[in-house]
Amino acid sequence: MSQRFSASMVVAFTFAASTLAMTAAACGSDDASGSSPENGSTSGSNGTSGSNGTTTGSSGSTGTSGSSGSSGTSGTSGTSGTPGPGTTYAGCRIFPNDNPWNTDVSTASVDTDLMTSVMPHMSLGTGLHPDWGTVDEQYGLPITVGKASTPVPITWTTSWGPTESDPVPCPSGGGKFCYPIPLDAKIEGGPGAKTGDDRHLIFLANDGAPDHCMLYELYNTQNQSGAGFTAASGAVFSLDSNALRPEGWTSADAAGMSVMAGLVRWEEVQRGEITHAIRFTMDATRDAYIHPATHAAGSKDTSLPPMGLRVRLKASFDDSKLTGPSKIVVTAMKKYGLILADNGSDWYITGESENAWKPAMGDLVSSLGKIKGSDFEIVKTGSVIPQPH
Repeated sequence: MSQRFSASMVVAFTFAASTLAMTAAACGSDDASGSSPENGSTSGSNGTSGSNGTTTGSSGSTGTSGSSGSSGTSGTSGTSGTPGPGTTYAGCRIFPNDNPWNTDVSTASVDTDLMTSVMPHMSLGTGLHPDWGTVDEQYGLPITVGKASTPVPITWTTSWGPTESDPVPCPSGGGKFCYPIPLDAKIEGGPGAKTGDDRHLIFLANDGAPDHCMLYELYNTQNQSGAGFTAASGAVFSLDSNALRPEGWTSADAAGMSVMAGLVRWEEVQRGEITHAIRFTMDATRDAYIHPATHAAGSKDTSLPPMGLRVRLKASFDDSKLTGPSKIVVTAMKKYGLILADNGSDWYITGESENAWKPAMGDLVSSLGKIKGSDFEIVKTGSVIPQPH
């Protein structure tokens, strides 16, 4: 694990409760290396393909998705490109079409300043690596999908958990944090993962499908026991909104953004197109961020990339010989790019854990590994904001 940085922050906003109500309707990974949204992480593991097949998330029991009391915001995320056609998963729209994750940046301006000051320090000779695989090998990030369950209490294990996680009041009035996550929701790495690993939990509540689904994400979630879950931090995202988290707040990711929004998912590869930016990691990052990120976990070195940095595969990169999933991923990197979301191995991109990946992983690892850091350019998306302390 990388050096621990202070979790104390001065956040200039007041608490204002808001209700993210949902009505019932029908709707439909990162490395496992111990990265901390607050403190950074070490590099991820490689892993191999498992057996074929498909996996579906647990449905959970019938309930309500609850309300999330927001604690101030840093505004809504502006667009840095052209709104895309939209991104869906399991029948749910994953943020509006003009959300930064979903915008087409293929013609956006290059950030010449950051190309000069930061890009040379981004391991330009390192190849890209698809950091996901099959459920059988517990490689990648599983996504549980279903109706909102009966809200269960979340116990935080860190100092920033209760101060930077979205409150959802318990129905009984017995606490501030009760998320409607089914108790059998899948955890990254499975029940055998080390307690200090990332152990992300991602639950997509599809009650409000297609346009009003809710997303619940936890970081360092321990094996379920008792009435609820124990985790380091969590975030709740209303998927019909572009609202950012408060300045300086983490999430289940170091950058304070949604983890799921940037995952490469088997469903979209089957459709033949990825219509969003892809999440990636770097080993060394700056203690600053660019929106839509709201949090950083790095050093004061201004030559390092800030969280939220967006890079795009150069249009000149020759992908004429690529086919299948590799071609789909590369096309997305030229059109939507990558967004820096966490500390981890250099140029690791993140995807969903799914057994159907097995026959494709060999070509993905080989083809994407030939793409080097030097094949990317930094897109101008906003100002660099120092992490509040």
